[in-house]
Amino acid sequence: MPALLPPADLRRRQWLQTAVSLAAAAMPLRGRAAAGTTIRLSHVVAQDTPKGMALERFRTLVEERTAQRIRVQIFPQGRLYGDQDEMQALQLGAIDMVAPSLSKFGPIGFPEFELFDLPFLFNSVTDVRHITQGPVGQRLLNGLSRQRLLGLGYFDNGFKHMSANHALLEPAHFAGLRMRVQSSRVIAQQMRALGAWPITLPFSETRRALETGVVDGTENPVSNFYTQGMQAVQSDLSLTEHGYLGYAVVAHQRFWLGLPAADRTLVQDALREALAFGNDIADAHNDKALAALHVTGAVRIHTPTAAQRLRFKAAVMPVHADLARRIGQPWLDAVREALPPA
Repeated sequence: MPALLPPADLRRRQWLQTAVSLAAAAMPLRGRAAAGTTIRLSHVVAQDTPKGMALERFRTLVEERTAQRIRVQIFPQGRLYGDQDEMQALQLGAIDMVAPSLSKFGPIGFPEFELFDLPFLFNSVTDVRHITQGPVGQRLLNGLSRQRLLGLGYFDNGFKHMSANHALLEPAHFAGLRMRVQSSRVIAQQMRALGAWPITLPFSETRRALETGVVDGTENPVSNFYTQGMQAVQSDLSLTEHGYLGYAVVAHQRFWLGLPAADRTLVQDALREALAFGNDIADAHNDKALAALHVTGAVRIHTPTAAQRLRFKAAVMPVHADLARRIGQPWLDAVREALPPA
């Protein structure tokens, strides 16, 4: 007998299924862009983050190049779908495109994407792009077709740092803390390895959870930390650079194949340019946010020493072995072989 969904999840799924039926009835499957269409794109962060700005650039390029025959309607900050339901909404066809963090793919049946969540796997964004712009990254995107999804490209938000109400520079500093995490088995195990309790919460609820004491700390690139105003509810930011946060833009195959071939090419070209733009500004945006935090003095900023980073890294390395057991050692080998020498 199939497991029963909790009432809230059941209601959300029923609503999503109704939305799919209405959308399908209102729009023919093929050739619709020839007469004009709207691409509905949902994401969960602010418009002035690197992700938000890259997707706004995508909208501008598509609408300019089609004289607004193709419109892009963007729903930022989880206004339409949040962390808990954006992937389900895409799978059901209730939304056309999403730009989730790479952590979102593990819970829906693609644990190989959790490679990107491994702590201390990458030394730089250049390292990451050896994967996302190479054969391993394309193989990961191709695998999404198992669920009628189409991966259109990757882009960066940079490296994550730890925040709390005291410095987090040693494993001992995490003992007993409740740390907000994305829905990622790897990130949850990372926090447990450090002695903390991982608490899975949507990104949109994180600031409120920090403010009310539901959680004690979290991890974020500086741009996300700053644009969400977390400096008002966290006193300390530790520049650990322990993990990478990136995104993929994904479409439902039915939506994508419903576009004429020429429009698919136009949209893909616009997206490629927009993602390159997003990658170009990600580091600068994080640097700008960090400089603003230094100027305001609203948060104490800490940088671990080389010895502290080594202890931090040693504490979380068992997480790598666990992921290798779950997805197969060849995945990790392929990533490490693709990376330049340290």
